[in-house]
Amino acid sequence: MSLLERLNNDMKQAMKNKEKDRLTVIRMIKAALQNESIRIGGDLSEDAELTVLSRELKQRKDSLQEFEKAGRTDLVEKVRTEIKYVESYMPKQLTEEEIVEIVKQAISETGAASKADMGKVMAVVMPKVKGKADGSLVNKLVQQHLS
Repeated sequence: MSLLERLNNDMKQAMKNKEKDRLTVIRMIKAALQNESIRIGGDLSEDAELTVLSRELKQRKDSLQEFEKAGRTDLVEKVRTEIKYVESYMPKQLTEEEIVEIVKQAISETGAASKADMGKVMAVVMPKVKGKADGSLVNKLVQQHLS
């Protein structure tokens, strides 16, 4: 089942169950997917859908940090709920150990020896973990293994 089909089915279910928050998030995801589809002028590949979902998730995580800094507890809970719903459409996240293995492979593939080679390593790692790991965590692990 494609992501759009799954979103449509979940949207119907959320309407039936009167789940306002879930319905709102599903509509926002669908709108983001449709906007991206219009922008590229065609149907989205799974990779493009994953990119849109990752962007939506990152926006919400950034908002969560800002609301926590500002002490807006009312908005913190709302955004946490939205994050939970968006994550339900993301692929299973890799564990830190799995990411470390991918990083080690990339370092040996590229022959990287110092932090100056970080760009080469990241270029190999990121396509493998796209949508399955947080970019800042990957960045941190690459830095650890290159120092």
